[in-house]
Amino acid sequence: MTDLLVIGAGPAGLTAAIYARRAGLSVILFDGALYGGQMAITPVVENYPGILEISGPELSMQLMEQATGLGAEIRYEAVESVSLEGAVKTVTTVSGSVEGRTLLFANGAKRRKLGVPGEERLAGHGVSYCATCDGALYRGKRTAIVGGGNTALEDALFLSNLCEQVTLIHRRTDFRGEARLVQAIRERDNVEILTPFSVEALEGKERLETVTLAGRDGERRRITPEGLFVAIGYEPDNSLAQGRLPLDSYGYLAVGEDCLTPIPGVYAAGDNRAKPLRQIVTAAADGAVAAFQAANYCNAHVGV
Repeated sequence: MTDLLVIGAGPAGLTAAIYARRAGLSVILFDGALYGGQMAITPVVENYPGILEISGPELSMQLMEQATGLGAEIRYEAVESVSLEGAVKTVTTVSGSVEGRTLLFANGAKRRKLGVPGEERLAGHGVSYCATCDGALYRGKRTAIVGGGNTALEDALFLSNLCEQVTLIHRRTDFRGEARLVQAIRERDNVEILTPFSVEALEGKERLETVTLAGRDGERRRITPEGLFVAIGYEPDNSLAQGRLPLDSYGYLAVGEDCLTPIPGVYAAGDNRAKPLRQIVTAAADGAVAAFQAANYCNAHVGV
C-alpha cells in the first residue's frame, strides 16, 4: 500500500513528491511522457524565485533528481483509469493496478489545437505544438507560429535564432504576453508580425504547404511556411476526473487553494486546477500544499 499516488510528474507532482517524502510518506508518480511536463519544453525559465535563468529541461531534471533522491518512484506509464471511492484509491496502467491511501491529480494541461481543416492530418508533417522539440528540424527554413501569449512570443524568439524567417500570427492587434517579449520580437529582423489574423485552413499533400489566414475585415491571405507551430494556450487534461470530480466551465478541476477535492484523500494541484495564474511557481506551491494535506490525512487514518 503506497501512501500517495501522483498522476503527473510536472512541477506540481514532483514538488508534492519531495514534500511527501520529507513527511515520511511513500510515493509513486505516474507519467505517460517525460518528467517535467510543460516545463520540460520551455527553453528558458527566468521567473522562478531565486534562479536568475535556467533552462526548462535543466530545472525539470533537478526537481526529478531531488524527488527520486528522497525515495520517490516514477513510473513512465500512462494512467488508464482510477478508482477514488473508499479508503483505498487505485491507479491502473497497462502494467496493472496500484493501490494507495491518497491520490493526487497533478496531470497539468496540454497544448490547445487550432481545430481547423487539415490540422490533424498534417500534425507531425509540418505542424507542431512544441518549438523547442521540433525547431531544430527547420533550421534555415521559413516557419510560422500562432499565438499571442508568452509561450508564442518565447517560441518565436527561439525559432528566430534558427530559422531564416518567422511569421508570428495573432488574432488580436495587441499581445497578451509580457511587454519585454513583445519588444524583443519587434527588434528581430527576421520576425514578421501578422495581426489581426486567424488561421482558417492548412493545406498540403504529404506535408504542410499553405496556411490560409482570415483577417477581421474579411481579408484572406495565404502564406507558405515550411513549418507551423501552434501556441494558443492550454486545455486541462482532466478526462480521468470527468464525472467524478467537479469541473468548471472550462474543464478545470473546481478546487481551491487548499487543493482539496470533495472526495477525502483525493487532491488536485497544478495547471489542471481552476486558478488565476498558471506558472511553474504556482504549480510547485500547489504540490507542496497537496502533499501537506495528504500527510495530514494519512496521519489521521493510521492503519487504514
